[in-house]
Amino acid sequence: MKGTRVFCTVGGLRTHARRLGQGPPLVLVPGLGCAAWMYHRVGEELARERTVYLYDPPGHGLSEGRPEFPVCIEHLTDHLAAWLDAMNLRGAPVFGHSLGGEVMFDLAARYPGATCALIACAPTGIPENPSVRVQFLRLLLDLPRERLGLLLPGLRAYTRCGLRRMYRLARDQEAHMTGPLLGRVEVPTLLLDGLSDPVVRSWTIWQIHETIPHTVIRQLPGATHAMTDTFPRTVARFTLDFLNHRRL
Repeated sequence: MKGTRVFCTVGGLRTHARRLGQGPPLVLVPGLGCAAWMYHRVGEELARERTVYLYDPPGHGLSEGRPEFPVCIEHLTDHLAAWLDAMNLRGAPVFGHSLGGEVMFDLAARYPGATCALIACAPTGIPENPSVRVQFLRLLLDLPRERLGLLLPGLRAYTRCGLRRMYRLARDQEAHMTGPLLGRVEVPTLLLDGLSDPVVRSWTIWQIHETIPHTVIRQLPGATHAMTDTFPRTVARFTLDFLNHRRL
């Protein structure tokens, strides 16, 4: 995998990110249980115009965690905000995939000034999944649609994160009422909607669009939940055009 490993200590935890490319910074926040190495395809496309930081949340990828941290979305958000400060990246645009999208919505709402723009790729963020069981079933529907080369890195990432942590974070999604927070997001936001994604449905994207002012939706026909891996060039092009148009 291209790029340079960057470590810093945040809240006593050694935190990892993979840095690629040159140019204005862009931070990528992964989904539930995922790790930086799962995003190298889109990272390399984005790095054609940006300095991209593929961030590992605590307890994910190569970042340290504790048994009781993180176990909720606010833990993830608080750590991300502190990491942005520690890395002198406060105010940089943030790209969030799946649960990473929900984390960055929380970040923009609770930490004004932490980011100047959001790119939400198949984001969670409203209580659309009534149970962890339903989320798991939707992921099972999605797996056969993903690129075979992603499955082994994904299994490695999930093993590193651990089923207990993943379960507790997924359970917290049911209690984490992002809805009221969405109305407090005031930065430009791009919503990427995969039209073949069984995990996050299009109606979810449109509901987020109605709640956050100044949002733009881009739809990707045939794109699955892991569109960062299956459609990396299209995802990167939509992202870069969005940021360049706003000179961010």
